[in-house]
Amino acid sequence: MVIAYVVLDGFDLGAGIISLFVARTHDERHLILRAIGPVWDGNEVWWRAVFRFSAALRSELQRFLFAVDDRSLAPNAARYRVELRSHVDDPLWWSFFDFVFSFSSVLLAIFFGAAVGNVVRGVPLGADGYFFEALWTDFQVGPHPGILDWYTVVIGLLAVAALTVHGANYVALKTEGDLSERARRAANRAWWPLVILTALSLVASVSIRPHAINNFTSHPWGWLIPAMVVVSLIALPLCRARKKDQAAFVASSVYIIGSLGGAAFALYPVLLPASTDPRYSLTIENAKTGAYSLRVGLIWWLVGIALAIVYFTFLYRFFRGKVRLTNDGYGPALGLGPSISLRISLPPDAVASAVLYAISPPLWPRSSHSLIVNADVAAVWRRAERTQSICAAQLLGLRLQRV
Repeated sequence: MVIAYVVLDGFDLGAGIISLFVARTHDERHLILRAIGPVWDGNEVWWRAVFRFSAALRSELQRFLFAVDDRSLAPNAARYRVELRSHVDDPLWWSFFDFVFSFSSVLLAIFFGAAVGNVVRGVPLGADGYFFEALWTDFQVGPHPGILDWYTVVIGLLAVAALTVHGANYVALKTEGDLSERARRAANRAWWPLVILTALSLVASVSIRPHAINNFTSHPWGWLIPAMVVVSLIALPLCRARKKDQAAFVASSVYIIGSLGGAAFALYPVLLPASTDPRYSLTIENAKTGAYSLRVGLIWWLVGIALAIVYFTFLYRFFRGKVRLTNDGYGPALGLGPSISLRISLPPDAVASAVLYAISPPLWPRSSHSLIVNADVAAVWRRAERTQSICAAQLLGLRLQRV
């Protein structure tokens, strides 16, 4: 479930990271929002499942600041930007929400990467299974480290680079024209830091946890996992050079799967290492619940995962293909012209004409009792909400009919 969350919601965060740099206009940012908006909430389901049902990870992440909780600042800042941006009609607020979305996406990538770094490095667990970590101490890895040290910072930066590439591949896949081309260039530029940080994190992980390669030497088939990472890194620039955006997106997904899968394989059977004493580490044996609970949990997990697979299959098939610029639930698209035509019948009343002007853009050919309005639906309703003129129009007996 952790891997599913990072692969699926990871491209949402990656799209947020690059949104201020590859999208140069309001409409291009609108397109990025349309690319991730329909799947945003669904992708977050995986994180909520991990946070609530994975006891070992929850023990770690509950203490990794309030920022990684799905009820706290950074996740909600990104979520509120997606929800609130469409409810304001002001360029200043649009710019503010765009900045919040990009900045909170970077923060989330760093926080989640640092959390993974804490899991790999180990935390100061006591004999009772609890621990406390300061935000930072001396930035050194030791028995009582802080949440942030040189190792977790490296993993946090690696997460930012990986999600930037992943999100850029997704934006390139879902958009067209200049925006898609700039997303490809962003993925190309982020690829170099990704390669460097991948090699650096590998060396750092082996240096602080030398026994991490034991499982690979004991089970040689496990070397297929780092091989996946290497192959995906090689495939990324090749796919982008040929403008095969779907293949590039698959390659970045494979990279994430291989990286997280390799970390889990190296730690097994440990779920959360103890930096104080290896005897205090949480393993699959001392962290599991009773046999009855495991059986019931497995049954409900199978039911839930089957429903999730059906739902996500439908969701991604329904929203497949390139996104287009439309006026929808994600706010107005400034580059669009008139979107509908309305025939409005009205009494020959000057007040009625004034009300009609309040709720619509410029009016087109008219007679004394009817006229045709070419109107942007979103603009009509925004003006109506501001002036409360829909109620007035209803009282005056106006009838709106689509032509």
